[in-house]
Order: sequence, then C-alpha cells, then structure tokens
Amino acid sequence: MQNIFKEHLKELIEINDEEYASINTYFQAMKFRKRQFVIQEHQFVDSIYFVMKGLIKSSFIDEAGKEHILQFASENWWTSDFAAFYKKEKSTIALECVEESELMAIRFADLDQLCIAFPKMEHFFRLKSNFGYVALQKRILSLMADSAKGRYESFCAQYPHLIQRLPKQLIANYLGLSRETLSRLQL
Repeated sequence: MQNIFKEHLKELIEINDEEYASINTYFQAMKFRKRQFVIQEHQFVDSIYFVMKGLIKSSFIDEAGKEHILQFASENWWTSDFAAFYKKEKSTIALECVEESELMAIRFADLDQLCIAFPKMEHFFRLKSNFGYVALQKRILSLMADSAKGRYESFCAQYPHLIQRLPKQLIANYLGLSRETLSRLQL
C-alpha cells in the first residue's frame, strides 16, 4: 500500500527512498468501515486525508434535510473539509465512507513542519490545491450551465470508475438531480 502513496507523490515531485521514508513519518495510516464518518459536521478538523483505498463522500445536509454532495474521493485523491482545516473552524461538511477505506492523514502542525523540512512538499501541495480549484470551477460552471443530461454525461466521462461503485441516489445527489431523472438519463 505504501507504494501507492509514494507513486502519487512522484507524479508531481522527485523524491528518493530516503526522502520518502522521512516524509512518510509525518502521516498516520487510518482504516474506516463502510458508512463510518471520517469527519462529522460541526467538529474541528485537524487533518487532511489521502485515499489509499476506498471511496469517501463529502456532503452537507441543508435545513430542509436534503443532502448535497460536494465531492467523491477515491484512490489517489485528497479530501477533508479544507475550509475548516485551514481556518481552524468547525466543519460544515461531513466525510463519510461509501466503502471500507484506508487513508493517510496529516495534521495541520505536521503539514507545516513537513513543508519546512521538505520544500518540495509545499510545491506538491500547492499544485494539488491548484488542481482542486480548477476542478471546483469546472463543477460549478457545469452545475450552472449544463443540462441534466450534460452533467450526467460529463460525470460518466470524467469518472467512469465510480459509476459501478456508487449507488444511483448518490450520483443523483452529486449531479443535483432526482433519482427518477437520473434513471431516465440512463436509459
């Protein structure tokens, strides 16, 4: 499993085995059961998470009780309530395991120390943040401008590995559709 994390880092930065061994000490391996929460709403968030195995959904429940899904994070993705993490506030979103999951977690103070000890890791996290902003912008524009069919087709093209792993209701929530509308689109 550790090779997954090492290879993920090497996609953006050059590291040798000795550096990786040191970098890895800043992270904690964690396991979660299906339907277990990694983060619940209204709790303080002190870590960000790399998904080694499994599938996580980030969501919040509005005042009417409707679930809104912001993100699915599968293998090789980073997830957290980033606003709560960086602003040291209580979470507004929950992270729940859709599947049994194995994560690598890094705490806020350890992240700072890691980036001081290994400036290339600061570069790594900056690139990851930038890619995240780009993906978020695309998602917002799609929700604002694309038809239901267009959003579904884009989801299938961008995340074909998730179609079989996710219940239809979760896909519908993510796309801002009813389950019935999603079923009609899948015909």
